[in-house]
Formats: sequence, structure tokens, C-alpha cells
Amino acid sequence: MRELPRWSISILHLPLHSSLCAPFLCLLWLGFALSASSLCAQTPPPADNATPPPAPQAAPAQQGTRPADSSPAQAASSEVVTRDTSTTFKVRVNVVLVRVVVRDQDGKVVENLKKEDFQLFDNRKPQSISTFSLETPNSRAAPVIAVSDHAEPDAVEKAPATAALPQRFVSLLFDDIHLQVQDAVTVRVAAAKILDSLSPSDRVGIYTTSGQITQEFTSDSELLKQALARIIPRPLGQEGFHTCPDVSYYQGDLIANRNDQQALQVAADDALQCAFNNDQSKMAAARNLAIASANAAVSSGDSSSEYLYSHLLDSLRRLSGMPGQRKLVLISPGFIFSTLLAERLDVVDRANRAGIVIDTLDARGLYTSDDLGDIADPPHDSLNTVGIKSSYRMAAQSAQSEILDDFALGTGGTYFHNRNDLAVALRQAVSAPAASYLLGFSPQNLKLNGSFHTLKVSLVTKSKYTLQARRGYYAPRTLKTPEDTAKEEIQEAAFSQEEIHDLPIELQTQFFRKDQSLVRLSVLVHLDLKSLKFRKVENRNHDDLTFATLIFDENGNFVNGGEKIIEMKLLDATLERLDRSGMTVKSSFDVKPGSYLVRLVVRDKEGDLMAARNGAVVIPY
Repeated sequence: MRELPRWSISILHLPLHSSLCAPFLCLLWLGFALSASSLCAQTPPPADNATPPPAPQAAPAQQGTRPADSSPAQAASSEVVTRDTSTTFKVRVNVVLVRVVVRDQDGKVVENLKKEDFQLFDNRKPQSISTFSLETPNSRAAPVIAVSDHAEPDAVEKAPATAALPQRFVSLLFDDIHLQVQDAVTVRVAAAKILDSLSPSDRVGIYTTSGQITQEFTSDSELLKQALARIIPRPLGQEGFHTCPDVSYYQGDLIANRNDQQALQVAADDALQCAFNNDQSKMAAARNLAIASANAAVSSGDSSSEYLYSHLLDSLRRLSGMPGQRKLVLISPGFIFSTLLAERLDVVDRANRAGIVIDTLDARGLYTSDDLGDIADPPHDSLNTVGIKSSYRMAAQSAQSEILDDFALGTGGTYFHNRNDLAVALRQAVSAPAASYLLGFSPQNLKLNGSFHTLKVSLVTKSKYTLQARRGYYAPRTLKTPEDTAKEEIQEAAFSQEEIHDLPIELQTQFFRKDQSLVRLSVLVHLDLKSLKFRKVENRNHDDLTFATLIFDENGNFVNGGEKIIEMKLLDATLERLDRSGMTVKSSFDVKPGSYLVRLVVRDKEGDLMAARNGAVVIPY
């Protein structure tokens, strides 16, 4: 997960209500202003028309507070302090999220279910569903919240009520390392058909396992079609080149990794014929040649698999940094990971942790096992081995499908195979369901052994409905420090679009133009302190707040943002006043005119609570 940069903020004690609108110049501050970067109270800038209120009464010096002759500024700075170093949070209970799509007998998505309708099992043990939400494409629409505070009196009227900002990100990953020429043409045509029907809130990126084609996330169908046109098979080995003996990756794996003596004897018989003119006295040399060919085939196959694995992880990392629902569609004829079992599990685990669903599409379409091999590149088998090697080819073609099935089932996705309507399959993979349910539970007595936990979601009634959900997750292997846990939790929330309502907050923005190409965007969040649980130490009320603000452009690319920790050690009089007015935190960023998604995450230390909000900002050119 990407590291959030640090920034300085100003804390304003004023109520911020939904009726707050331009101009902001008429606001009267009810609290005091404190510059977070200087760690001391300052007079607010004239542009904000701020009037700082009187400082709170001083507590006796022997009680650990400021002396009676301290200035109001010293009193304020002793009550609210910001810092850039990490803080220690209570570890929140580990929550496993499971997204579920429910369809009726006609394949239509069901949208009227409640939390009580679901049952969730972890390793066959029933779990208590702690979080539940219904999500639809409309539920993720972010309202425009930007207000110009000067020089643009009609900016609000010009701005639309909603912005076509991204809600879903789909990564189309083409396995050009293993694609055949005819398959590449078919999937290109199928993919091009769906690009013109994308939702305005969808962003699609196109990538390849060879790393040769990269089209970052966009809604521009023409750019996507141009990237599609460049997709061709790019095998790492020498296509059509036959060794003596001709050992496939599948057969080589049987020989080199599984000590299959029959597979070795088949390769030796081939070597005896192609290299030694079927001289039986050369059988020992033929076996050595067969072993060498098997090792070479495994080395070449493993290189292709590792190369694919590397670029698959790159796609997952890129997708995990996008702010919204995420799906990866892997388009491949299938492949064999051989001994890379840990890597196979790692892909599923990484996807699940990032909330990424993997759909897989068999690029071969509707096919039958070809025991005679590719007609354009026929195998060079001897009469003695043609039968058994045909069975190896059919077994290899079946094994290629297993990993595609594993990736889809392991992440709650769909494996589309044995069908010629690839365009229909791709449309189903790319399009968002009309509704999905997000269930969350906290595993009890979770052992840190990295073991796989099976998940099962069912309905209390309506057994004829079909459910689509991930089938498991991997337990962590190590216990993270509280600091790492808190940091990871905030960042995961920041790069999501899930709304969290543990804390009551309100989000507003304002902007003004610095010049024709640069705008100062301010993000204001109002927090009701009555929901916070302060810890009393030496007549002070202690709590720490972390504010993370991220700004994404219209294609989901990170533009600006950061996080800051606010340490509060409030006197009773200050806390009483803030309980009435609340606290507003203001942060400012320089951006260019355009449409932006603002993502805000707030977390407190003592109550172990979080809040997250989304807002769209449209700044006219």
C-alpha cells in the first residue's frame, strides 16, 4: 500500500452543517484557531474572517497545567498538539469482509435481503455477522461538495449535482505469454465490443503478462481499443522449436519434480530414436539426454510462470491502490504453475486482502482436448510414444484450467470457460452487479499459522437462490504491532470507497483560484466530539485523532493528500465548549482545475473508532 505524505492542517473550532455553502467569508469561528504546523496558537488569516474566542481558565500549576500567567497561546498549544510520528492505537478486531451477490432462478440479482437472511461459516463454524451493507451503483455516487469562496461567484451554479467520477476499476490482464494467435484475435474482438457500453463510473485498464502493453485506467474507449489492437502472442520461449527429445513442460514436470519413471522412459525412447537411430545400446545416454531435456523444459516453463506471476502481482498492486470496487479479469488459455504452489496461494491471498475479485476467462473458448496437438505445429512423436504423449497433452490442457478456476473461486469471482460467446462472458465479467451485499465478521481465537480458512455463505431461507462469494481466506502468520495495524487499517480505508460511520463527521470543501492553472482546494471536516471517549490524566482529557485525506483525479490516480495526528489534552472547560460546537479540521492542497474524488478517513485512539466519507469536487476550467 502506498505511503501517505504528510501535510500541515489548521484546526478550527466551529460548527459545520450541511447548510454550509459559499461564501465562507460570513462564518464566525466559535472556537480558537491553531496552526498544526507550528504547534502553537496563531491568529487566523484575514481571508477567513476569524475571531479567536477567549482562552480557557488556567488550572493550578501544581496540577500539571500552565501557570496562571501563561498566555492564551501557550494554553491553546498545551491542549492541542500535532505530530508527524507514529502513534500507538488499540488493535481493532480483525474483520474479514465477504462480498456476496445473490441471484434468483432466472439469474436476476436479488436486492431486498437483510442481515438476518444470511448465515456465514468459517471452517464450518457459524460466525456472527458484525457488519452488513447493501451496495448498488447509485449508492456509491459522490455528491459535488466544492464551493468557490471568491472570484467565482457562480461556480456553484456551474457545477453539476454529481460528477462522473470512478466507482469501479476493472483491470483486463491478457496472458500474451501463453495466448495462441487465433485466441488473441478472438479475445481482442470480444473485448472491443464491450468498451462502448461501459458505465460513466467505470474505469478500465489493459495490461499483459509480458509487460509489453500498459494502458492505465481510463474511460476513453478509443485509447483502450488502441491498446487492444497491439495485443499479440509474446511467448518467452522459441515457438515451434522442437528439441530432441521433444519434452513438454507438463512431461518435464513429471520427470524433474515428480520422479515419474514412465514419463522418463517415454522421453528416453524418443531420444533413442531421434538422436541415436534407435540403437538400444545407447539407452543410458538416451536417458541422460531425456533428463537434460526435461530439466530444460521445466526451467523454461517455470520462467514463463514466474514472469506471469510477477506481472500478475503488479496488476494486483496497481488495482489495490484505486479508490473503489476492484476487479481483475484474467484472459488466458490457462497455464501450469508446477511447483509454484506458494505463489498460487499468494495471488488469492493478496487479492482477498485488497478486496479484489478475480474473474477468469478461458481464451480457448469452446474446445475439446486435442490429443494430436496443434495442427499448425504438430508434435514429433515416435511410433512407440505417440499414444502416451497424447494422454500427456490432454492432461496438460486440463491442468491449464485448474489455476484459472482456483483464482476465480478463491476470490469470489467467476470462471468463464467452454463457451464461444466470449463477448458475453467479458460483458458479464466487467459489468457491475445491480446489487451486492458486504458481510463482515471477526474470527475468534484466530491462530497465526497462515492456514487456509474455508468460508461458506448461505441463506436462512430461499434455498433456490444462488450465491457468489469468496470461498476462504488465509490467516496471518505474524502478529503485527499496534502501530502497523493502525497504519494499514487507515490506508486500506483510504483507498476504498466504503462509508464508515463509527464517528459523526461532515465533509465540505472550498476552493479559490491562485491563477489560471492552479487552484487552492481546502477540505474541511467537522467532528462531533461528544462521541469520543477521552482518557482523564491529571485533569486533562486525552485522545488522539488521525485524519487522512486523499485526492484522486477522474481516473482514480492519486493527486495529493496526507495524514496528520492530532493530540488533544483538553481542559474540562475547553472540552465542554467543544462538545457544543464540535471541531473542524481544515487542510489545503494545490490542484489544477478538473474533477476530483476526495476521500476522508478519521480514526481516534481511545475509542478505537473510524469514519470515512467520499465527496466529489468539480473545479471549472
